[in-house]
Amino acid sequence: MGDMKKPLIASLNNPLVKQVRALRQKKARRESGLFLVEGIHHVGEVVEAGWEVENLLYAPDLLLSKFAHELMSRLPSPPQPVTQQVMESIADKEHPQGILAVVRQRRFRFDDLRAVRQAVALVSAQDPGNVGTILRTMDGVGADVLFLLEGGVDLYHPSLVRSSMGALFWKPVIQASFSEFVSWARARGFQLIGTSAHGDVEYDTLVPQLPWALVLGNEQKGLSREQVDACDVTVSLPMRGRCTSLNLSVAAGILLYQFAKSVDHENLA
Repeated sequence: MGDMKKPLIASLNNPLVKQVRALRQKKARRESGLFLVEGIHHVGEVVEAGWEVENLLYAPDLLLSKFAHELMSRLPSPPQPVTQQVMESIADKEHPQGILAVVRQRRFRFDDLRAVRQAVALVSAQDPGNVGTILRTMDGVGADVLFLLEGGVDLYHPSLVRSSMGALFWKPVIQASFSEFVSWARARGFQLIGTSAHGDVEYDTLVPQLPWALVLGNEQKGLSREQVDACDVTVSLPMRGRCTSLNLSVAAGILLYQFAKSVDHENLA
């Protein structure tokens, strides 16, 4: 499987090991155009989705899974064995599964999109775990594309990659300004559904019109007045306790399942 071709790396100061460790930082990811994918499930998904794997490191002492060994045999170049100590020094988690890929980033553009019916747009989202979780939920309901607007989170942050559970590798994510997104959506007849504590209607009374895009503000500030005004309708989630808002990914999950269900019912009617 390639062990004979690549000698085991035991040094924590090996150049490849140092490069991998650096990719934990946003600056190195931005400058290199690379990012890290960790764990058997995630590496399996990124390979199956056809992303370009630059390097794959594994610890023979940790990696006993038959699936992982079959996966490595399908790679175009042999994987790089490392000691358990080296793997623990570069892994994000305390008990690594023993496999980690260095993968080339992808940049999607509006022109890459085809037949979008259900979309999500996040304005300046700050928490990578929230964004990854939203991608995972989008995969669950069959939404087509995620727009990351006005900067915010780093798309290839390890927490985002991990919390997406592989959905990042199958769903296009477009980074753009709010105005670029609105222009694109308007030209294609999208219903823009904003979220606000003072929404026009409660979330469970709205039946979205295809194609639609759910527009969510960031964790601290929500949508600005101008952004709310750019939406066709705004919805609110009732808060019956002392808290004034829900976690961003929880709110997105409730709304995505509600709207997808509404669309399914309309299609059956």
